[in-house]
Parts: sequence; structure tokens; C-alpha cells
Amino acid sequence: MSKETGGPAFPLPLGSETVEGQEGMTLRDYFAAKAMQGMLASGVPSGEIPIYAYEIAEAMIAARRQ
Repeated sequence: MSKETGGPAFPLPLGSETVEGQEGMTLRDYFAAKAMQGMLASGVPSGEIPIYAYEIAEAMIAARRQ
């Protein structure tokens, strides 16, 4: 199943060299990392953090499309 990733979090300028398979983190991963940071600081149970973080990231990507 393919998820909408939002594209690269930090796109490179046109003409920049990249190594295939090393494009960097997706915007979805970046949003999830930021959500995780907040949840860790607020005391959310650690086992639930990755699940909630990606749910938040996916909601943020969906909101950008509206």
C-alpha cells in the first residue's frame, strides 16, 4: 500500500546531484518526527507515539491538499 508522502521535506535545487535511493526524508516523515517530539515532551505513552505521530502527519498532508 502506497502512502501519500508529501514529497521531499527538503527538496534540492534543480540541477543538484543526488545519489539514487538517497533522496532524504519525506515530508510525511518530517511531520511525524515533529509530532513525536511534542508527544514525548507531553508524556504520551511511548508505545503509542509512532502510531499517533504518523496519523498526525497524514492529517497534515491531507490538510495541505485542501
